[in-house]
Amino acid sequence: MALLFNDFASWEQHCRATGEPLYKAVLAYEIEQKGRSEEEIWDGLQRAYDVMRDAVKTGLTQDMTSRSGMVNNGAKKVAAAPVTVLSPEFQQLISRALGAKEVNSCMGRVVAAPTAGASGILPGILTTIQDLHHLEDRKILEGLLVAAGIALIIETNASLAGAVGGCQAETGSAAAMGAGAIVYCLGGTVEQAFAGVAITIQCMLGLICDPVAGLVEVPCIVRNASAAAIAFSSAQIAIAGVNPVIPVDQCVLALGEVGQSMETKYKETALGGLANTPRGREIEKLVLVQDVEILPDEDSE
Repeated sequence: MALLFNDFASWEQHCRATGEPLYKAVLAYEIEQKGRSEEEIWDGLQRAYDVMRDAVKTGLTQDMTSRSGMVNNGAKKVAAAPVTVLSPEFQQLISRALGAKEVNSCMGRVVAAPTAGASGILPGILTTIQDLHHLEDRKILEGLLVAAGIALIIETNASLAGAVGGCQAETGSAAAMGAGAIVYCLGGTVEQAFAGVAITIQCMLGLICDPVAGLVEVPCIVRNASAAAIAFSSAQIAIAGVNPVIPVDQCVLALGEVGQSMETKYKETALGGLANTPRGREIEKLVLVQDVEILPDEDSE
């Protein structure tokens, strides 16, 4: 079959019938579809998670200033802020998600999970949940497989791309992947893990993609942080046994429906939203001037 499962209901039924944990079916899919051994898959997951951790560390220790100037070491500022709004752990989550995404905006190495524009969300979530609950890497890698399965189903029935479904499809999907992974890693049931996905989608539904100057910096970076926070809150709600009311598969279909009806100017085109504000247009002109200035002189070639 081309995909693991076409919907979450099938995945849940499979787990109920076999007694397997959520990640097992995704692992079998990887073995079958990619032609890799189980050992190769675990090694690949470990490398991916190592890159995620490195991105978090880099974002919090090195200079993160982008060429546009819109990124200026925001993660380090949040990490060092003397006032903590909720708790030190929340401050840590936000700074880590910001840091990993700033690495992407400053042309560093990241894992596109599921996209580069959302590359701070899973690193922030997974490193924080690992530290909070003293989890082994193996459990986190299993969570990554669960997150991958969630992404496959969302991609099948909606989209993972901001250019197709807006930011709800990009950071929203990453947050949903993170929420499901959190619940799984903390021993929640399959039903609770999928409730986390559903609640996250409900919270992210309708979010537009409006990158200032067409760069994946503003508001993309702060949305990575807020998406990580939403994933944590959704996982907490789900693992407490709260019913999302709308089934997860119907939430995914709603995500796709909203994405289809969203105007083109709100789909990564930099034609609407924050990109179309007076300040956004000023920045766009400045960025274009910078691009022109660094073009090679044809006469000197």
